[in-house]
Amino acid sequence: MRVIGANGEQLGILSKSKGLELARQSELDLVEVAAQAQPPVCRIMDFSKYKYEQEKKDRLTKKHQAVIKIKEIRVKPKIEEHDYQVKLKHLHLFLDKGNKVKLNLFYRGRELSHAELGRQIVERFIQDTQGKGVVEKPPFREGKVLSTVFAPMK
Repeated sequence: MRVIGANGEQLGILSKSKGLELARQSELDLVEVAAQAQPPVCRIMDFSKYKYEQEKKDRLTKKHQAVIKIKEIRVKPKIEEHDYQVKLKHLHLFLDKGNKVKLNLFYRGRELSHAELGRQIVERFIQDTQGKGVVEKPPFREGKVLSTVFAPMK
């Protein structure tokens, strides 16, 4: 196997026992870096320190990720004006915070026979959020639910 020293220098092609002996002398570990190479490449390093550095780097990248949450707003076709305004205000707040919003309109019983009323309400939500967000998914129906997804403006 090809052995790379602790400082990155090439030690040449050595046997496994000779590589382990060199690692023990420097009180480090012999770690296989590239198993598919011919001959396989091993490196003399402090493996626990390497593992710690990798975990530290992973934590740092995870810390700086922007997590986008999907908030859900539920309405029904027979929504009153004040309730509509409250739901619209919540939708605007969620979009201002940078969250995506899924608007679900639920049909109950015979309301499904007048599906156009629900579609009008969803279209009104779309019109009233023109300056705050964009429609990521146009209104689509799944069974008794009419849904649309809003995304914040960039």
